[in-house]
Amino acid sequence: MAQIPTKALAGRRARFLAVVGPGLVVMLADTDVGSIITAGQSGVQWGYRLLLLQLVLIPILYVVQELTVRLGIFTGRGHGELIRDTFGPFWAWVSAAGLAVATVGALLTEFSGVAGVGELYGVSRAVTLPMAAAALLAVVATGSYRRVERAAIVIGLFELAFFFVAWAAHPDLATMASQALDIRATDPDYLYLVAANIGAVIMPWMIFYQQSAIADKKLRPEHFNAARWDTAIGAAITQLVMAAVLVAAAATIAPHDSKATLTTVGEMSGALTPYLGFEFGRLVFGLGVLGAGLVAAIVTSLALAWGLGEVAGYRRSLEYRPSQARWFYAVYAVCIVGSALAVGVAPDLVSLNVAVQVMNALMLPLVLGFLILLAIKALPPAVRLRGAYLWVVVTVAGVTCALGVIGGAGGMFQ
Repeated sequence: MAQIPTKALAGRRARFLAVVGPGLVVMLADTDVGSIITAGQSGVQWGYRLLLLQLVLIPILYVVQELTVRLGIFTGRGHGELIRDTFGPFWAWVSAAGLAVATVGALLTEFSGVAGVGELYGVSRAVTLPMAAAALLAVVATGSYRRVERAAIVIGLFELAFFFVAWAAHPDLATMASQALDIRATDPDYLYLVAANIGAVIMPWMIFYQQSAIADKKLRPEHFNAARWDTAIGAAITQLVMAAVLVAAAATIAPHDSKATLTTVGEMSGALTPYLGFEFGRLVFGLGVLGAGLVAAIVTSLALAWGLGEVAGYRRSLEYRPSQARWFYAVYAVCIVGSALAVGVAPDLVSLNVAVQVMNALMLPLVLGFLILLAIKALPPAVRLRGAYLWVVVTVAGVTCALGVIGGAGGMFQ
């Protein structure tokens, strides 16, 4: 077998490292505070019965975000701009409104989670919230996409702490295997958490962010394969983190208190630490939540700033200084400061976390509908969604939307 020359391998590696970022960042943000709480609730209430879903969602998440990679690379435009140019201003504003609702819901849970980590160590929200907001404003004020991307990756990697939490929980593998195959498809409470987990994986702001980030990073067609690998690696990592949180909760909390309602970071930490060791459990869990909340706050706020700019037409790019793109940075700042203030005034907003994920699931038909239609209509013919793969994508999206909507609506109205 012919070997690939060392110089060629080095060139491929350099190209991948230059491209990697948008997919990994958006996936790290996908495992946000609301998602962590949702995974914990899943493990407590149903043991390992929702574990298989976390793994099944890996290829589904990849299929969805791979379309954003195609659209970003081969059109050079963001998601909102493409909707406006393809379907008109009305539908662009409809999509932007959905993005705004999802962003607000996500940011409230992120800042509630960050504040909850501070409270684990006796630090008041009056201290942690301004500090977090100031740090997030400083990260984006650099006027460079690459700097923001690197900072987000470093912050998000704290989520890997959840793998240590799962390992320390010492789950029983036989119980895990038997329960993972025990699907309770007729139980409305089970289906409600199925919907919440689907909504915790595919969120409107992810599509807006990754497509806009690819355009802002100026990735070109020759970067397509590397960008898809970036997305695939990120999809696997984010769902394995979700699985790790679920395993930890199922192994430690569920056998002792299957009725526990873990709606805050403090409650989850308090429930886990008796089995993981107080100091170790609090530190590792706190680092994971802090990384998840901060990187998600950056990504969701930037997604809204980009998305509104693409629809409204104002200048939008991290390559501009704040004085050059006032509206772009103003939207980002309002998102960060406004959410921090809201959580400071109403400290129990983290209890909305599962409901926020279900809301995301209910919005899936609109979100995925636009994405698929753009992949059919807006892409160049050579990379347009068509043939057998089109029907695979439509089937996957249809089943995912059906599970999200039926499970979410059934749980809300039971």
